[in-house]
Amino acid sequence: MAGDIGSMMHDDQVHIDADIIRGTIIDQFPEYRHERIEQLETIGTVNAVFRIGSGVAARFPLRKMKPVECAGMLRREAAAMSEFAEHSPFATPRPLGLGQPSALYPMPWAVQSWIEGDVVTPNGLATSTAFALDIANLIASLRAADTHGRHFDGHGRGGNLPDHDDWMDVCFKNSEGLLDVARLRRLWDRLRELPPSGPDLMCHRDLIPANLLIHGERLVGVLDAGSFGPADPALDLVAAWHLLARDQREIVRSHLGSGKVEWKRGAAWAFQQAMGLVWYYERTNPGMSALGRNTLSRLLEELDV
Repeated sequence: MAGDIGSMMHDDQVHIDADIIRGTIIDQFPEYRHERIEQLETIGTVNAVFRIGSGVAARFPLRKMKPVECAGMLRREAAAMSEFAEHSPFATPRPLGLGQPSALYPMPWAVQSWIEGDVVTPNGLATSTAFALDIANLIASLRAADTHGRHFDGHGRGGNLPDHDDWMDVCFKNSEGLLDVARLRRLWDRLRELPPSGPDLMCHRDLIPANLLIHGERLVGVLDAGSFGPADPALDLVAAWHLLARDQREIVRSHLGSGKVEWKRGAAWAFQQAMGLVWYYERTNPGMSALGRNTLSRLLEELDV
């Protein structure tokens, strides 16, 4: 695909021209000059992704940052990816190098290995027992990793639920006319009061469909592990709400031995994420917006009684 990235999803989004990016990759990594370089159509929201030949991918951050801050972020992500790979029972990209800012793209960017597989959809394997067990095994394996004394870093989801009240209020206000906001506010009022369910454990921290690769009914790859770290042990349970029907969610819950509080906190994190997806990406990334609606429907079906 040639030309510019399509819809601008963020006010601070960097301009990406696919043809120019191909030249940037070849200039800085001449070993790929004979490989086909193809921009991928994804529903991802933070990177433009280019496939290089059969075994490499380049990821260009979409949101504008100072180059030094971006480089620090990419190095931290690479370290987290390497740590994640040590504990994941499924394939995951490995960091291969960092590209440098240029006159045509103003920030550092990342090169990593390519993992084969099909991106799972929110409903495609919702009733698959085998897939549900794979999700449970993934979460269990990550939880077993040593935190090395680390705790939640305070960024994003995975800490105290009430810390997200201001963001949720923004989401509710922007969802008027799109969702049954009064009903959703009542649900958040209950979920935000849940007590902690246990000490921080290692989590992927963004187990959405776009980050999971399948072959048939089996999980074969996990993407975007750059945030791997300690967090609320319930955080990775968002995968059950994003991907699975009620009976298959129960398989995950049983396999992990999740108690009532932990399970509901997983639902709370899925709710917090889904509320932001619907309105924010309504026009610019319909796939992400639809994921939010789908997840909210599952949450309301089970919790709003």
